[in-house]
Amino acid sequence: MIYVVEDNPAIAETIQAYLQLAGYTTEVFGRCEGVMESLEYKYPRLCILDVMLPDGDGFLLAKQIHAYDSSIPFIFLTARESESDRITGLELGSEDYIIKPFSPKELVLRVQAILRRVEQGGKQQTEGETYTLDGHTLELNEHTHEVILDGKLLSLTALEWKMLLLLAENSPQLITRQRLLGECLGYVHDGSDRTINTHMKNLRSKLGSVEWIKTVRGFGYAFAGKRKDT
Repeated sequence: MIYVVEDNPAIAETIQAYLQLAGYTTEVFGRCEGVMESLEYKYPRLCILDVMLPDGDGFLLAKQIHAYDSSIPFIFLTARESESDRITGLELGSEDYIIKPFSPKELVLRVQAILRRVEQGGKQQTEGETYTLDGHTLELNEHTHEVILDGKLLSLTALEWKMLLLLAENSPQLITRQRLLGECLGYVHDGSDRTINTHMKNLRSKLGSVEWIKTVRGFGYAFAGKRKDT
């Protein structure tokens, strides 16, 4: 999945068409609104961001995406061609800064090169952690965001992934609801219990009948799996 945030419909359609021909699925946004919310359900391999958008600034949106998950690569595709804008884009961690007008074929080639480098680099860094419980195995790969239960790839939302990773990495330590809210959702509000309960229920359903996550009533949760190498 590649996010395309571009307010010009003709440009957005062209980018989408060329990416789809290259075998990529896309999600197109005409404005900043909706991008951060979609990260919870459709996790992108890369984001292509315009800078001047109807409801905000692409630079600020890039900062928000990076704060949400710094492993998501992004590139700017914009008519802003000043040296200061280029420097700003690169300082924000952009993988590339492409000026309009542009070649759609070249854009696809750059996307392919970035994904090869980023994803192959992640695999070289680690193959992830494997946990066991009652004869079952659960593999978590922080770089590919894959979760594999007994050899089967699970489909988790970005939020479910962050909750599971936080619990597993801190096992057997108790993780409070407040910490889950703060580190995974980024806020605390009056409906926090219902929010956590809903996401935890969905996560547990995907993890099957084995109790990978234990509830400590009145406090929070703890991950029950054991690292395979311990």
